[in-house]
Amino acid sequence: MPTSRPTPGAPAAGGGEASFADKRAFLESGAAWPGEPPPICQETHASIVCLTRDRAWKLKKPVHLMHVDQRSLASRERYCREELRLNREMSGAVYRGLTALVQRPDGTLSLGGAGRIVDWVIETQRLPATEMLDSRLATGRAPVPAEIDALADVLIGFYRGRAPLRDAADVFLRRLQRDSRIGCTHLREMAPKVGVDLPGPVLRYAEMAVADCGPEIAARDKAGLLIEGHGDLRAEHVCLTQPPVLFDRLEIDHGLRILDPFFEVNALALECGLRGAGWIGTQLMARLGSAFTPPGPRLMTVYGVIACVTRARFALDHFRDSAVPTPEKWVTRANEYLAAAAGLIDATQPA
Repeated sequence: MPTSRPTPGAPAAGGGEASFADKRAFLESGAAWPGEPPPICQETHASIVCLTRDRAWKLKKPVHLMHVDQRSLASRERYCREELRLNREMSGAVYRGLTALVQRPDGTLSLGGAGRIVDWVIETQRLPATEMLDSRLATGRAPVPAEIDALADVLIGFYRGRAPLRDAADVFLRRLQRDSRIGCTHLREMAPKVGVDLPGPVLRYAEMAVADCGPEIAARDKAGLLIEGHGDLRAEHVCLTQPPVLFDRLEIDHGLRILDPFFEVNALALECGLRGAGWIGTQLMARLGSAFTPPGPRLMTVYGVIACVTRARFALDHFRDSAVPTPEKWVTRANEYLAAAAGLIDATQPA
């Protein structure tokens, strides 16, 4: 359960309401967890995460990004509570609770306890970094088929537990159209600036093919095959413990979780393939196909191309920041996904 024990903290800068910098400094100092070693701190565009011995503590940033506006305290609380609810559905007790970050009358900060609430912190069980799928694929022990079977069991069990979402075809189709439009627009804007060559056939396919998918997606909707899924299924959100844990389910947009399970599992399969483990995707898709009716080959190609264009766009969008610590990494990643998309399209062409 969330702690309510007051902890030491430094007064807010200037004696006023705590700023994000004050909150960040308080958490990163480790003052919130007396008796613990200094936390290991990680940062994304939307949050900071502090890792203590056996817990992870997430503070959402007061930022306005493409799909989310976290600038107000109310919005951050809402997204925290939604993240907790959604991930408890998939990860159970890994997501432990929500704790208020409070400012006491003397201006100091405390994680829990009496005072004015100035933010919210999500508490989760700390998962072993060495068992994350992305880490295992990069430098760790190679995953084995039994572990991927266990992962498939978790995914299939989760999908089977979802209520079919009738009349969801329009939502999912609009999502594919939006991903295609934004992906192609951003790639055309950013690629020339960083030296990435855009394969014209990939962008044309991404822009045009979705328009013809409506009838098949509607049929899958009618058959109850569209559900509320994970929404952001990536290797970094899979931990190969026993049993495997899937976490960081997307909380910011309900519409992005309305999907065909084959769409998000195929995206994970493509990612594993680019990391040299194509067999993982083959095994996952085979297991999924034994549990649910798969899409036709053309729709699967559309799913793959849209996923690749979106991941390539995510990579190049890093260059919208003022400083990019590892530019080569993101250029390489964009090129890999664009090449993968081209390969998917070529495989559909008649011999």
